[in-house]
Amino acid sequence: MAKAKPFIKWVGGKTQLIDQLDALLPADFENWNDVTYIEPFVGGGAMLFYMLQRYPNIRYAVINDVNPDLTNCYRTVRDMPEELITSLKEIQDEYYALQTEEKRKEFFLAVRDRYNEKNLNPLENTTKFFFLNRTCFNGLYRVNKKGLFNVPFGKYKNPLICDPVTIREDSELLQRVEIMTGNFDATFNRAQGYTLFYFDPPYRPLSDTSSFNDYAKEAFNDDAQIRLKEYCDRINEAEFHFMLSNSDCKGKNEEDNFFDLLYEAYNIERVWASRNINSNPSKRGKLTEILVRNYVATKSNFRVNYLQP
Repeated sequence: MAKAKPFIKWVGGKTQLIDQLDALLPADFENWNDVTYIEPFVGGGAMLFYMLQRYPNIRYAVINDVNPDLTNCYRTVRDMPEELITSLKEIQDEYYALQTEEKRKEFFLAVRDRYNEKNLNPLENTTKFFFLNRTCFNGLYRVNKKGLFNVPFGKYKNPLICDPVTIREDSELLQRVEIMTGNFDATFNRAQGYTLFYFDPPYRPLSDTSSFNDYAKEAFNDDAQIRLKEYCDRINEAEFHFMLSNSDCKGKNEEDNFFDLLYEAYNIERVWASRNINSNPSKRGKLTEILVRNYVATKSNFRVNYLQP
């Protein structure tokens, strides 16, 4: 069986952190029965697809995102994989047939304009979402204040637009997943029994110029981060488990204790992660991120020094 993986590129994807995240799951997670797994900010889904493959005791999963175009993609992959593959193959063949970069850029801009009209059916919307994700600059997903996709052309020679194997494997795993669109706190009433929430929200920017959470027209500012912490309190009071990722502001500025104070009631770890989306190569490289959890015992039976790059 092929390995399921994210079907789109997404800023802040967790593929590189999977081993560290897994090590910090609850110590007895593998022994939980009939687990409910909830991701209120699903993004590219790297953690989702890993968890669904690694832990068969997850019988029910819930994913949510505020971006309706993204959640539409998940529904289309789950419910219409063969129709999506056919549609993606058609747009891929049409794109590959264009011989010059100028023609391909014209095609890209035409698709982007049509996508931004916001009146497509789910299959066509998902097809154009995939196409733009594969052919735009750095595979970013960014929208302006009006919610319109505005990433420029990416100049890739022959990007893989249609990946049938990944779509079919992801579709199979998504059969046990409920897909929601809206605010993160709407997921609370889906929790039942042994439930683990994993939060990967838009990261708090490390500087005024480093913010890249414009994948929805709604801003995710410090007030939203505080609301998220209050939601974590609600989960904790209900005796469910949660783990949360975010940027490590203290790693950039020793005096910035925003998260250390906000989550002081919980366990905070720092892990190394690479950042590759900055247009300035000197600003790429390894940075620390925080992982917050409301439980003590983790799968790693000994304390790992995660701050060894």
